[in-house]
Amino acid sequence: MHTGILRKMAVQRHDDITPVDYYLPLGDHNILLNDYLNTNITLTFSGDIHCINCDCITYKSFSQGHCYPCFTTLASCDMCMMKPETCHHHKGTCRDNYFATDYCFNPHIVYLAVSSNLKVGITRETQKLIRWIDQGASYALVFAVVPDRKTAGDVEIEVAKHIADRTNWRRMLSNNMPEIDLVEEKHILAQKLPKHLVPHLSDDNTVTRIIYPAPTFPEKIKSLNFDKTPKISRTLRGIKGQYLIFDDAVINLRKFQGYEIGFAC
Repeated sequence: MHTGILRKMAVQRHDDITPVDYYLPLGDHNILLNDYLNTNITLTFSGDIHCINCDCITYKSFSQGHCYPCFTTLASCDMCMMKPETCHHHKGTCRDNYFATDYCFNPHIVYLAVSSNLKVGITRETQKLIRWIDQGASYALVFAVVPDRKTAGDVEIEVAKHIADRTNWRRMLSNNMPEIDLVEEKHILAQKLPKHLVPHLSDDNTVTRIIYPAPTFPEKIKSLNFDKTPKISRTLRGIKGQYLIFDDAVINLRKFQGYEIGFAC
């Protein structure tokens, strides 16, 4: 058995036709989960939850893996991470100027993707593939390239007036993705942008397709939870987004970052 503090799965995409590789990081181990498809695996929660920032034991996980003090003080847990258009750095109230310089004031993209249906989202330019995979996008393209996170939020707000900005995880974990012409949708949505945001539109119309190691999907989806079911022993049928897919259930591993987990098969 491998035991360690759970982090979100690491991913590697090779091309448009090869399934994404998923690695489960546990302690010093990076377990290639693709090797365990159609194999019974056991995940066991020890009962200990560690903060992924300070490593202290916490009775409850906040903001996907933080203790309460870190949740209330870290810039990466501030509300503007979820709603970048609410950035308050210019008011002098940012929790961490170094974080803002390294993270927020770097090039970001606004993208269109099909995960459950057509949606808009943002991410740092260097993280686009990882972001698309984490959200379970079947295909995506870059809508705009902007110099900072707040501007990305401004563009996203305008686009979200017309299409969704969230993923329906149940539909994402189905095998029923609509076929949408992203280039055409990009053209339509570009016409609706305020003039001051139009210069940020990207000329790149490349559609990136992502194949997941998920040959089958459950017809009825039950969501598993380590707090209620500390030992999960089931046959791994697929992986998509940050979800492990079993015959009749799924679990979102990212939700349980910081949990001490044992892995065995």
